[in-house]
Amino acid sequence: MSPAMLHWTDSIAIAQALLEEHPHVDPRAIRFTDLHRWVCELDGFADPPDRSNEKILEAIQMAWIEEAE
Repeated sequence: MSPAMLHWTDSIAIAQALLEEHPHVDPRAIRFTDLHRWVCELDGFADPPDRSNEKILEAIQMAWIEEAE
């Protein structure tokens, strides 16, 4: 699944895309530096990398954990 455009606020859609791209990764163990890079590398990701922050990355991580269960 590659939505046309993803933004930092699309935490559920990003989590779904990350689960598809990295199915064997435990999202509970991901470092935020890796998470940030992987989000920026997603097909269709359209936001500037510097628009993220810890709160946004936490929301993406939590959504990924929920999607993985």
